[in-house]
Amino acid sequence: MASIRRTLSPAFHGRSTQNGAAGFSSSPSNKLLHKHFPSSASSTLLNLVYRRGWRRSFCRCLFFFLLGLLFGITPFGQMDTDIRPKDFASPDLRPPHVHLQSDDPIFSYVALGVNTQLEQHNEVTDSIEPLKQLIVVTPTYNRGFQVYFLNRLGQVLRLVKPPLVWIVVEEKTVSLETAQILRKTGVMYRHVVSTRNSSDVKDRGVHQRNAALEHIERHKLDGIVFFADDDNVYTLELFESLRTISRFGTWPVAMLEQSKNKAIVEGPVCNASRVIGWHTNEKSKRLRRFHVDMSGFAFSSTILWDPKRWGRPFSNPIRQLDTVKEGFQETTFIEQVVEDESQMEGIPPGCSKVMNWHLHLDTGNVVYPKGWLLEKNLEVILPIK
Repeated sequence: MASIRRTLSPAFHGRSTQNGAAGFSSSPSNKLLHKHFPSSASSTLLNLVYRRGWRRSFCRCLFFFLLGLLFGITPFGQMDTDIRPKDFASPDLRPPHVHLQSDDPIFSYVALGVNTQLEQHNEVTDSIEPLKQLIVVTPTYNRGFQVYFLNRLGQVLRLVKPPLVWIVVEEKTVSLETAQILRKTGVMYRHVVSTRNSSDVKDRGVHQRNAALEHIERHKLDGIVFFADDDNVYTLELFESLRTISRFGTWPVAMLEQSKNKAIVEGPVCNASRVIGWHTNEKSKRLRRFHVDMSGFAFSSTILWDPKRWGRPFSNPIRQLDTVKEGFQETTFIEQVVEDESQMEGIPPGCSKVMNWHLHLDTGNVVYPKGWLLEKNLEVILPIK
């Protein structure tokens, strides 16, 4: 049997049966790739490059990318591009407005009541006037009952409504005992010293009261001046009544005679607040122009330092006189303040009430320990059994 042997074409001589490695190494380009890459890596790269499927995938990705881009930039509705500042403002959190009708009887009554009360309160506030200041002048000196007298008077003044200033006058020098008593009373005070010698004057309080009058005039203290001796007894009603005085006020004073066996009343007789006469029981004092005790009158302090206000024809300082005999200091002083009874005011109305007492307690010869302090214990008189 004859065998036919077919010869290979020259075009296939260069191919290799082992994955085409011989044919690949024979071309010039393949020689260049083989120079830079290993044989396995170069074969894989060539398979990817020469594979036609990658073009189709690339085209699909590019198509869907362009389609998404087109949908993204295409407007599908209206958009308000006008941005205003009010768009960023905070929301209004106020409660909703309620419309109240004026004809509502409940609200009309409430509004009317509130307005009426406010108007009444304003009227009362406008009608309230500040209280007049009381200037209480008290001469004092060292004696047995001085501590008792000052403490008693201080406790009364403590109960009086302010404003009040207590001017306490001592002789020659300020004593520590008196200063300590004044500090403990809780009353606003001024401690004044009279440098005048009172040994030749029977009423030693004359120079002390003059020192207080000079202090008031120098500092122009505004208020009602009242001479309150420390050994007298006073009611709170008297101090409240002093604030009703405009220029000069007077009232009756009860007192004990020097013999201590009879009580008398001395002072004005009034018709309402008008002084129509005087009452006195001592024949020796009937020569006086005004029959009143030293603690039975008070006056405005402006008379001392503002004479033009009261039409005084002279501007001499008003002082108590130490040249007159005992019992006439009051009337000679009042004659410098007022001209007659028409310039006086009787308090309380009718002058029918006694509000202070003059007791004439003589304690000059009482022996007492200095400062009322006991340096050593007392002797036992009644021992405990």
